[in-house]
Amino acid sequence: MTMPPNPVPGAGDLDRLEQALESANIPSLVATLYQLTGDDRWLAEPYRPRRAPQIDNNDNGGLTDRARAEIRTAAATAVRAWAAGTPAAVPAPTGEQLRQLMSLVAGEPVSADFEPMMAAELGFRPTTPRRPATVRRPLRVVIIGAGVSGLLAARAMRIADVEHVVFEKNTEVGGTWWENRYPGCGVDTPSQLYSFSFYGRDWSQHFGKRDEVARYLRDMAAECVDRSAIRFGCEVTAAEWDDTERVWRITVTDADGSVTTTRADAVITATGQLNRPKMPSIPGAERFRGRLFHSARWPAGLDLAGRRVAVVGSGATAMQIVPAIVDDVASLTVYQRSPHWILPSADYFRPIAAEIHWLNRHLPFYRRWNRFRLAWTFNDRVHPSLRIDPEWDGGGRSINRANDRHRQYFTRYLSEQLAGRPDLIEKTLPDYPPYGKRMLLDNGWFAALREPHVELVTDGVAELTETGVRATDGTERPAEIVVMATGFEARRPLYPISVRGRDGLPLQDVWGEEDARAYLGVTVPGFPNLFLTYGPNSNLGHGGSFITIAECQVRYIADLVCTMIERGIGTVECRRDVHDRYNERLDQAHARMIWTYPGTRNWYRNAAGRVVTNMPWRVADYWRMTEHADLADFTTEAHLSAVRTSAT
Repeated sequence: MTMPPNPVPGAGDLDRLEQALESANIPSLVATLYQLTGDDRWLAEPYRPRRAPQIDNNDNGGLTDRARAEIRTAAATAVRAWAAGTPAAVPAPTGEQLRQLMSLVAGEPVSADFEPMMAAELGFRPTTPRRPATVRRPLRVVIIGAGVSGLLAARAMRIADVEHVVFEKNTEVGGTWWENRYPGCGVDTPSQLYSFSFYGRDWSQHFGKRDEVARYLRDMAAECVDRSAIRFGCEVTAAEWDDTERVWRITVTDADGSVTTTRADAVITATGQLNRPKMPSIPGAERFRGRLFHSARWPAGLDLAGRRVAVVGSGATAMQIVPAIVDDVASLTVYQRSPHWILPSADYFRPIAAEIHWLNRHLPFYRRWNRFRLAWTFNDRVHPSLRIDPEWDGGGRSINRANDRHRQYFTRYLSEQLAGRPDLIEKTLPDYPPYGKRMLLDNGWFAALREPHVELVTDGVAELTETGVRATDGTERPAEIVVMATGFEARRPLYPISVRGRDGLPLQDVWGEEDARAYLGVTVPGFPNLFLTYGPNSNLGHGGSFITIAECQVRYIADLVCTMIERGIGTVECRRDVHDRYNERLDQAHARMIWTYPGTRNWYRNAAGRVVTNMPWRVADYWRMTEHADLADFTTEAHLSAVRTSAT
């Protein structure tokens, strides 16, 4: 799964070259220039970019005007020579050479253990999608869900020429991006990173909004997936393993309400973590005369003009909704259970200039380096600062020196945004270390809270009355519309599907109410040929694009499926000892990470305090773990037809 090469620009395209280069990100351009020329002087001062502060786009690389001008002039010459037929001097850097280039673009040292992942992701070490070398047995796969992971799985099965069907409960692809339509809905990962590695897009904004993301997924499905294999309006309610026939029997409720059962040799679940809304039970909800709904079920055509609105929750969803509706409503009350640390983001609403699109399309290597730069900034760069230093005394407010610097920076930003409002500073300043909960981007949140018709309430919701919301302190505030921005059933994978494995064992009994475990987040002992995507402990807590993780998981699953076909294997089932060792190592790693730090509360942990949603690993670590499936981690059985043939 690598980025496609750039087409060579024609003479007409080159007329825009110098103009476009004025908008180029300098760190990405320097790496491009080096690949085209092989000239080592571009790797040294005064052309070596500086480290970006926080998540800044770092477009100028911290270099002088003169150095940037020299880079652009040399790049224009090199691109014109390349377009005229001069081959790139370094077309596919790998090993130490690639590590040096990554460090150049990042503006800081990047360790060698990132090289294998980035060599493949950037297309410098080409990888071929998995296909069976031989076919010793047919295989039919059922995929549950047509969101990001389901589309990736369907694409992988199509490439492998494996018979498959996708059951999607909605009427279109997209999963959570189809279902969530609330005002302000969008990504909080840069769009150029929140993209498939093999399917680029000229995004209109640095952080795309819901409609554009949903359209991107539809376009990907149209070009990369066999849409005729997707059955829309069909919800899987149960999956049961038949040990006699060695198949899964899947129960499906069709769009017309009829119930059918289908068979599959293997099942890939792609139901997501942010799929089933979590709607807490609030006393008095039945007597509330206004409109009450979860944010993921936003009513079409809802008119907020002049209405009194209450938003319950202050997490990622609420932070997008509140600034988006603040200018429409008569009053807005936000009920906050606990505050969040918030990152400044100058790019949140900034459009991507046409010149950037031109560079991405026509400059060799440039889009790839832009993607690496974003991946480094939003993925693993921050990971070391999330590890607890046992020698550090941060008074419960930081876990190491770097984390304390983050706290000071975020505190200063918050105080500047809320200057003159000590009441809001007191309510919104967290008392736990940064990254202890999901980090959020400021998209106008602080500005919205300052509006005179907005009230931030830190008392909990006690009940709904006929005309409003009563807080735990007894204060009732009027509301005509109550939006529950209360998250999803993320700690209950596959909910509410009934899944039974060997001997009819319910997966719910194995996992308990909120203690799901799986090997690599993908496979569970006792449930042969069942492969999970976005399973337990596969969420990214330190930032970055989930699409990267989904590609890792689907690559791993496709490797297993193709191996079964090639070797005539009937079942693969994760070994109990392998599963248990992995989860023991995972829990030990989490004990050293910020999400288990005393005083932090987040949706990642269950009631016992165990992290069940997030992985403790870096993206580079997980990529390496899932690069290939090791059959030694599984017990296998021959395909049933082979068993019956040998018996006769």
